[in-house]
Amino acid sequence: MSRSPKDTKRAAIFAAATRTIAAQGLAAPTAAIAKEAGISNGSLFNYFSTKADLLNQLYIEIKMEMGSAAMLGLPIETDPRAQLLQLWRNWLRWAAAYPEKRRTLAHLTVSDDITPETRKAANQTLAATAALIERARQSGPMRDVPIAFVSAIMSSIADTTIDFMAADPANSDRHSKAAFEALWRILT
Repeated sequence: MSRSPKDTKRAAIFAAATRTIAAQGLAAPTAAIAKEAGISNGSLFNYFSTKADLLNQLYIEIKMEMGSAAMLGLPIETDPRAQLLQLWRNWLRWAAAYPEKRRTLAHLTVSDDITPETRKAANQTLAATAALIERARQSGPMRDVPIAFVSAIMSSIADTTIDFMAADPANSDRHSKAAFEALWRILT
């Protein structure tokens, strides 16, 4: 099924916003995003009512992509550890393959422009991931803490791991395995 011209243009704006924000941060002007997308600044506002609207929709878009990539090929008929390990590998693979999206998501995550409603919608796109984490931690020391806290710990471990993998690619697998083992011990 082909995309409509409007969907194609929105995708181009998202891609341009990702590149621009990754390079310049959230202070990047909409004119720079529009130029990168090959449209006029005024045309950008035919697709997004404000810059904050663009940022909120981009946040959901990247979160959905990351979540889908993380869940890809998850072994259904296995225990939570095997499933979480596959999710972990997929997450790290996605982050390594899309460093601009990872950087942009880091900026958007701390942005005051991202509304509570947008954060909630993004979290809903990750419901399957949250359910897996819930199963993994059900009898561990993290069973009674908010899932948002557990997710933040996981993200911190993932970010550190990805940084080490990028700086030391020869030992990427070693870093990934060590981080997963630490994460598993934290959860269970």
